[in-house]
Amino acid sequence: MHVTIVEIYVKKENIEDFIQATLENFEDSIREPGNLRFDVLQCIDDPARFTLYEAYESEDAARAHKNTAHYLHWKKTVESWMEKPRVGIAHRVIAPVERKQWKA
Repeated sequence: MHVTIVEIYVKKENIEDFIQATLENFEDSIREPGNLRFDVLQCIDDPARFTLYEAYESEDAARAHKNTAHYLHWKKTVESWMEKPRVGIAHRVIAPVERKQWKA
């Protein structure tokens, strides 16, 4: 299992556009082979701060995500809307380790 947590700060004037573009990316991402979760979170205290929680069955599946047409379109679309470059941190999953333990 492989999880990437991405922190994104969006310019205030682009928040709604960012949400729309990210929801479109979400819809395609959850259909990818090997995707276990793809959560889009917005900070309550700072609405311009977002977190993406991306869980895949393997590093290869996570890497394949970054080559999909929908991800590349999202990246190009939202890049200029970011207050600063996004930061993605890869994690090794300790638990749950069985696919059946991941809840939809």
